[in-house]
Amino acid sequence: MNLARRTVLPALVAWAVPAAAHQLREWPRHRPAPPLRLPDLEGRPHDIAALRDHPLVLNFWASWCEPCRAEMPSLALMAQRHEAEGLRVLTINYQEPERAVRAFLEQLGTDLPVLMDRDGSVTSAWTSRLFPTTVLVARGGRPQRQVLGEVDWGSAEARGWITTLLARSR
Repeated sequence: MNLARRTVLPALVAWAVPAAAHQLREWPRHRPAPPLRLPDLEGRPHDIAALRDHPLVLNFWASWCEPCRAEMPSLALMAQRHEAEGLRVLTINYQEPERAVRAFLEQLGTDLPVLMDRDGSVTSAWTSRLFPTTVLVARGGRPQRQVLGEVDWGSAEARGWITTLLARSR
């Protein structure tokens, strides 16, 4: 990653979404879900079309993003808490080398699935490239909401979003 991207993008994220803050947006009704087909860290292909029977949480992140780093542990706990209800959490890394992603995951001790968006096209289709951005997708593949910025996924507010997502997905 070039120096300009490492310097400008985190500053843009910090300016657009204040630290420890988030913004909830409804997914536009007229906008269909973009395709999401990416390899994981082991090179296995993943297509969210195959997960249409599950509610999904898609978290777009980068290791240089401090809010991404801060929210990842609570995201992992939320994924464990709701796995039995069919919720699937996928994290999508934005344009980083595999070794940087593996080092990040090892440091945090998380085992969430990571898909590699090497050219950034999937992230651009799903988000405005503010990190972190999380998209909540109901069963059937219809995106419901976008959450821009860092979230404590154990908070009452976030638990409410997930409860609503699971209820819409029954």
